[in-house]
Amino acid sequence: MTASSNTPEIKIEFHTSPVSDADRTKALETPGFGKVFTDHMVLAKWTSDKGWHDAKVTPRRPLELDPASAVLHYAQEIFEGMKAYKADDGRILLFRPEQNASRFNQSAERMAMPPVPEDLFLKAVEELVRIDKNWIPSGDGSLYLRPFMFANEAFLGVRPAQEYIFCVIASPVGAYFKGGAKAVSLWVETEYTRAAAGGTGAAKCGGNYAASLVAQAQAAKKECDQVVFLDAAEHRWVEELGGMNVFFVMNDGTVVTPPLGGTILPGITRASVIVLAEEKGLKVEQRPYSFAEWQADAASGKLVEAFACGTAAVLAGIGLVRHAGGEFKVGNGETGKLTTELRNELVGLQKGVTNDQRGWTRRIMA
Repeated sequence: MTASSNTPEIKIEFHTSPVSDADRTKALETPGFGKVFTDHMVLAKWTSDKGWHDAKVTPRRPLELDPASAVLHYAQEIFEGMKAYKADDGRILLFRPEQNASRFNQSAERMAMPPVPEDLFLKAVEELVRIDKNWIPSGDGSLYLRPFMFANEAFLGVRPAQEYIFCVIASPVGAYFKGGAKAVSLWVETEYTRAAAGGTGAAKCGGNYAASLVAQAQAAKKECDQVVFLDAAEHRWVEELGGMNVFFVMNDGTVVTPPLGGTILPGITRASVIVLAEEKGLKVEQRPYSFAEWQADAASGKLVEAFACGTAAVLAGIGLVRHAGGEFKVGNGETGKLTTELRNELVGLQKGVTNDQRGWTRRIMA
């Protein structure tokens, strides 16, 4: 990866036949999650001799790949998930986008891919949001942003590719879980694992999510909303859900979350929750927490609530936990008080309702 890391200018190619105002308005009424897409996307190329170049906002269209493209054979691919929000006063806001840029490059390093300069990453996101700002839903909705990068060199040798494409697409979204703030149910997976020590668990790459799909399908068969994974070595320690981090709230005010150690994705919502909880005077312990401990604490009443968190869902209370030996409730089976408070604080910051004293929000000048 010796090519120049100079950041290219982003050219703008406007769509000549964008979605009509009427069709866009109709699509924004019930966007769902990840099913509706905006008019434009961002593309940039990296080659070993030129570095990053040919960056542009362009009409959204299918990508053409050679059948021998490295991503199709060796899965060199990473992505991010982030959102743009419309405040009541018309401001358009991003939430901690620098953290997404940093995590993106941490993932790139683990997957032997070139880093994307932070200013290119941020500029690409901002330009796309600025051009497709009319796709941002009002109210509780937001514009989900998916920056991703993949290897597109045509070759079948096992080595890091010499060519990559960086792309950003956008999708207006509503609630991630049906029922909004209703507590979700979990299936505890004891056979399949999401990631192992020394693997790619801390990288946001598609392979981690592919590894979770069969377990998620089993969770659906058990009539559960999500799957929770245990560690690969002992199948004892709680790690994370298929796409979210997890927290446990004790009756003494202590908040416990599994520690980062290479097998868990360092969630930006997770990091934000820790800061907000500590500012409330709560003690946050990042430590191993076993499934047996989870069961015992729920049975004794020591555990009063639990929640999952991530960009898509923000915070979701955990009400019911099913496993091979039965099931149990967390607290009263409803979304807990602290979960609701933390969610409201985060959403207030993201939507520009709460005064941002930490510099977490970034305004996009329309």
